[in-house]
Amino acid sequence: PPNHHNYKRRVRTSSAKIVLPLAAPFRWQAFKAGSNTLSMTHMPVISLRSGDADALGQQLGNSFQTYGFATVVDHGLDPDLVAKAWALTKQLFEQSEPEKMMGFDTALAGQRGYTPFKTEIAKGADYHDLKEFWHVGRDVAPDSPLAGSMLPNIWPDIPEFKETFQLLFAEMDKVGARILSSIARYLDLPADWFDPTIEDGNSILRLLHYPPIAGDAEGCIRAGAHEDINLITLLLGAEEAGLQILRPDGSWMDVSPPQGGLAVNVGDMLQRLTNHMLPSTTHRVVNPTGDRSRFSRYSMPFFLHLRSDFPIATLPQCVSAENPNRYPDPILADDYLRERLIEIGLLKA
Repeated sequence: PPNHHNYKRRVRTSSAKIVLPLAAPFRWQAFKAGSNTLSMTHMPVISLRSGDADALGQQLGNSFQTYGFATVVDHGLDPDLVAKAWALTKQLFEQSEPEKMMGFDTALAGQRGYTPFKTEIAKGADYHDLKEFWHVGRDVAPDSPLAGSMLPNIWPDIPEFKETFQLLFAEMDKVGARILSSIARYLDLPADWFDPTIEDGNSILRLLHYPPIAGDAEGCIRAGAHEDINLITLLLGAEEAGLQILRPDGSWMDVSPPQGGLAVNVGDMLQRLTNHMLPSTTHRVVNPTGDRSRFSRYSMPFFLHLRSDFPIATLPQCVSAENPNRYPDPILADDYLRERLIEIGLLKA
């Protein structure tokens, strides 16, 4: 496997200043207790085809505020492209272990290429997850100021793999930007507020395989209870049972969008940016029961990240006497990512 890339390289701060649109005063009534009447037993399905941008922003914002998640349809992803991506993902993980390990490089901290089965562990967990995955990242020029944190991709020797996933990455990026525009409206920010924060962002498309479970899993589950590091996550393949979110009362709620839909969730970076107004909800993927345990489960989460050199500073309109600033000191997105990669065992301190 390649060994000349090192994820521990420092990101070079871009000389181009990120200019953000001014924020309007925040509508606190949107977050008052009791203002949200959504059920904690069934998550509504939201169509992104709405012609009313403000209404869509309110729908998505209400869902994110209540659950930290939303289930969406009519997202615009090409179904033929998605079907091809599923077929190639299955082909990828049907390769032999030596073939898959050609895409593994410990120096990359799991940020590109292959990560073997039972490598990742949720923060604070006792057992490693029952999964393997392959990461596709954004392609940037070698002389880009962000090149130190945006590593070159590793591509398997599978026809049409590179072209398919480069295209799907770009399409998921567009859908994510549309959803962030709706979140901006919900927060009374200009609709394009997030655009410069995610331009050339360090986003990752993860091709995820949960192998069949044979016998006693010995305490392991497919994905231990965790929160996502990034800004928002767009998940394809959540129709298969297993994804659950943690309710405030400590119980678990199943999440399953309609066929072809997306499960979208708030990540820790957005939670930090909004001073916990939009929560990053704990979630997990539990083991199947009965005959389903004999089958693989596949999913494709797109982890939409901020630019590596973006300083995560609490939005001032998300701070009040009732909700004081939890994070008075800003942190670069890349530094925050490194801290979390160490916590989940993908990067050595």
